[in-house]
Amino acid sequence: MNSTLPPSTPRRATVVTLSALAGVAPSTVTRALKGDTRISQKMRDLIIGLAKEHGYMPNVLARTLSSGKSGLYGLVLGPAENPFYTELLHEATRQAEKLGFRLLIIHAGGGPIEDTTAQALIQYQVDGCIISSAILSSKAADICAQNNVPLVMVNRVALSHGCFVTCDNRAGGAEMAKLLMLRGCRRFGLIYTSSTSSTSREREEGFVAELEQAGLALSLRIDGHSNYDGGFEAGREIAAIPSAERPDAIFALSDIMAMGVLDALRLASIDVPGDILVAGFDGVAASARPIYDLTTIQQPLPLMIQRAFELLRARTVDPSLPDELIAMRGKLIVRGSTGRA
Repeated sequence: MNSTLPPSTPRRATVVTLSALAGVAPSTVTRALKGDTRISQKMRDLIIGLAKEHGYMPNVLARTLSSGKSGLYGLVLGPAENPFYTELLHEATRQAEKLGFRLLIIHAGGGPIEDTTAQALIQYQVDGCIISSAILSSKAADICAQNNVPLVMVNRVALSHGCFVTCDNRAGGAEMAKLLMLRGCRRFGLIYTSSTSSTSREREEGFVAELEQAGLALSLRIDGHSNYDGGFEAGREIAAIPSAERPDAIFALSDIMAMGVLDALRLASIDVPGDILVAGFDGVAASARPIYDLTTIQQPLPLMIQRAFELLRARTVDPSLPDELIAMRGKLIVRGSTGRA
């Protein structure tokens, strides 16, 4: 049997060209490539060998047209300068590869998801979408709902169409307050973000509520703008406060802001944790570096992504499933920025 493609044959092999080479029907080739045991092992081996020899790649568009499913999932990310979203991207990519999914990566930054972004998700025929730290407009949510595109918000809870997988931010904030009070702190500063996200709001609420139960309150509250530069400027502002009036402890609502605070304080020759304690939230890898040694609440990111894909896959099969809200406990990691006692 001659396995050489004729000169007029297109360079990219198709099911039709493989069927001609193998001398069988195209449907037989399709079943063989799927491992259908109704096709003899000898024929399956022959067809798989031909596919490899001629560089055959499945036609994803054809599969989408025939099944209505593309195996493509959208991933909308938060600001690239925050290492949390870089780690989320790497984890989602790793898990998607193991599941045989493909990702359409859309960087949305920290602002709202525009309606055009939702339209793009529809045009690319994604089977579902994971959205992290972006504001979903009600119209964009409606666009996805009307087209049966399931959504899962990760690290965020919104009031629109979709499921939500998040760290228990309120509990994490409360746990951090307990730790700092156990360290003897009585004056507290908070580095917050002006974002309307549920993530930052719940972390602050948990922290403040725990302080109030102990008869304490915040003495300082500074907007860190959800980034390193904002945290650094907040740290400079704190450093300028006379030592007798300065907070005993600073809780930044994200690690990236806490790292900015730490750098500013150390440049001002303020000792951490000798003069002031600093803590963050997220558990990014950089927080463990010796230069930061940052106490933090680590989000269970691998489990959050795993659950997000499970929710999407289930709703791809049955779009009528109700929305779910899943909150997972974060892990308190105590490091040198709050003392290790």
